[in-house]
Amino acid sequence: MQTARTAAVDLHWIPLGAGGHCVRFNGRVFEAVEAACQHRQRCALYHVALVVELDGDRHTIELAPSPDADEASRGVVATGAVGSRHVGRLRLFRYEVRCWSGGSIPDLGEAVGGPRRLTSDPRVARRLLDLVATVPTAVWGRDELKAGEMWNSNSMIAWLIATAGLSTARLGPPPRGRAPGWNAGLEVARRSGVDGL
Repeated sequence: MQTARTAAVDLHWIPLGAGGHCVRFNGRVFEAVEAACQHRQRCALYHVALVVELDGDRHTIELAPSPDADEASRGVVATGAVGSRHVGRLRLFRYEVRCWSGGSIPDLGEAVGGPRRLTSDPRVARRLLDLVATVPTAVWGRDELKAGEMWNSNSMIAWLIATAGLSTARLGPPPRGRAPGWNAGLEVARRSGVDGL
């Protein structure tokens, strides 16, 4: 007798800089400048990560800095440049896309509002995991894909969710929060003919 497959895809909104003072400070400066330019109040900034459970295995999916050459130990499936393709050969200016079986996300405990369950369908969870290695690896912090805002970790996760066929209509950061790059991921997915955005 075949056992029932189990699955869960959970989204986590994590305050930008939850794991480090430098990122938090730079994020506040960035948001202060953006808010002033757009004549609006400042918002709390968030980045997003996914945790996928499938048949007893737990996978963490995120975009993060590349600390060393031991990429296999972190489930790295792709890399991209930070700021400029010219300097992306240097590890300091490189990011990595991780789909890490049994992995961890250091600041996951700081997530606001708890996990958002996106699906419990094993087929969708498998499709999402298979898509991670195909995410666009545009230059981080630039609008290289002409999507209206910079490409970053939020862009990658938004693209992945939409391309896997999950609805993004009611997804968004916590109240009074902003997720720069999120709409860029949705726009790039939409151009690929993804329905239901």
